[in-house]
Amino acid sequence: MKEFRIQSFVLILISFVLGFSEFIIIGILDDLAKEFSVNVATVGYLVTIFAMVYAISTPIITSTLKHNLYHAMLVLAIIFTFGNALTIFAPNYAVLVISRIIVAIVSGALVSLSLTFATVIAPIQKRAWLVSWIFSGFSVASVFGVPLGTWISTTFGWRITFITITIFSLLTIFLIIKTLPHNLVQQKQGNILQQFIIFKDPRIYLGVVLQTCSLAGIYVFYTYLRPIFSKSLNFDPSLITILLTVYGVMSLISNQASGKIADYKGLKAMPTLYAIEFVLLGAMPLLLANTWLGTINIMLVGAFMYLINSPLQLHIMGVAERDYPQSLVLASSLNSIFSNLGISLGSAAGGLVVANLGLNSVGLGGSVFIAFALIATIMLNKVNAAQKA
Repeated sequence: MKEFRIQSFVLILISFVLGFSEFIIIGILDDLAKEFSVNVATVGYLVTIFAMVYAISTPIITSTLKHNLYHAMLVLAIIFTFGNALTIFAPNYAVLVISRIIVAIVSGALVSLSLTFATVIAPIQKRAWLVSWIFSGFSVASVFGVPLGTWISTTFGWRITFITITIFSLLTIFLIIKTLPHNLVQQKQGNILQQFIIFKDPRIYLGVVLQTCSLAGIYVFYTYLRPIFSKSLNFDPSLITILLTVYGVMSLISNQASGKIADYKGLKAMPTLYAIEFVLLGAMPLLLANTWLGTINIMLVGAFMYLINSPLQLHIMGVAERDYPQSLVLASSLNSIFSNLGISLGSAAGGLVVANLGLNSVGLGGSVFIAFALIATIMLNKVNAAQKA
């Protein structure tokens, strides 16, 4: 049991470092815009580029992993560390984009491998717990990593923030070597076309549409969270780090609640929750007119941010284990792939909303995607009910 706890900590740490690296752009948006003499919307597209590369590269890498998965994780972690180190020395915006692309290429496969390791090391009764905590590693990054990185950037410069991320990355590599099983080998896979058969199943394609729309709805506004706090709600810059921390706590609560929902009602609980989220996002433009009502509204949205993660991850893995064992590693990556596709769509849509309707309208854009998520989850529940009938 002690070994399981240590290995679980390492898998959660991997998620934390990945989340720290991915989400930090949101916390230092203004600093990067100033450094490279570009507008905030242009820097915001770093989020879009990262997420799109992540979504494209992850299925390609995961579907071609054929040998020792420990070695694969180690190599990918080294590439990830190199990409973050390159960011430190970026002399211009173009090199910054290249460094983020390098990090994005391997991030999704690292998440997938973490989830694959989790299914091996966790007893069946601990799987939902470990999966929810692996996803919670990203929320912990929001709670501690992004505010810490934002404070470091404001106080010492954004390059010091990426030095911090690189140090965490090196520590993670050391712990991977010391703690994770070295002999985990990929089960026999079919060729790439055989693995992609899984997408013909409505339980899968409705699931990935659901995940895409869910994250898109959040990231229309989340990409611009710091400018919303500073410009729409007029908070003093000294309070921004605290507000980002509180939002991160709400997203952590969201991930932990996700595990409870997975154990309790699973996907059946989601239509009601999406209906509430739709109202919260739709009301945001009105509530942002008042500092405290707007802040409460944003924090409540944070509590809904990741509720879908564990129920959908366990649903997809369950379908793959039963009906598509040749696609198991690919299936483990679908949640993160389509989360990042959603992030890409949402952040791009957010940029369009900000450019055409203004910063206060991002909630309306998010509510459109959440409406589609609501429809998708209702359809998925009907398909699941028909399969069991």
